[in-house]
Amino acid sequence: MPIETTYTHARANLAALWDRVTNDREVVVVKRRGAEPIAMIAADELAGLLETAHLLRSPRNAERLLTALVRARSGEGVPLTVEELRREVGLDT
Repeated sequence: MPIETTYTHARANLAALWDRVTNDREVVVVKRRGAEPIAMIAADELAGLLETAHLLRSPRNAERLLTALVRARSGEGVPLTVEELRREVGLDT
């Protein structure tokens, strides 16, 4: 669950909230009277969420990824190193 705080509290405690967001991976929702709430989230967490949303946007790709996840969790397949995977898909440099 995200941490909720007021605009006044967030302004007075920005450094501490920033640390919680970046160090503890907390999401902080800041509420301000008469305005829509905003969320503070670490930039790399946001990038990951946006990338995931992009990858799952296509139903075909989402099904492929979820099938791969199920196979991985059940122990199917052979683990590869990043270098082996790069070679396998033709991305070796």
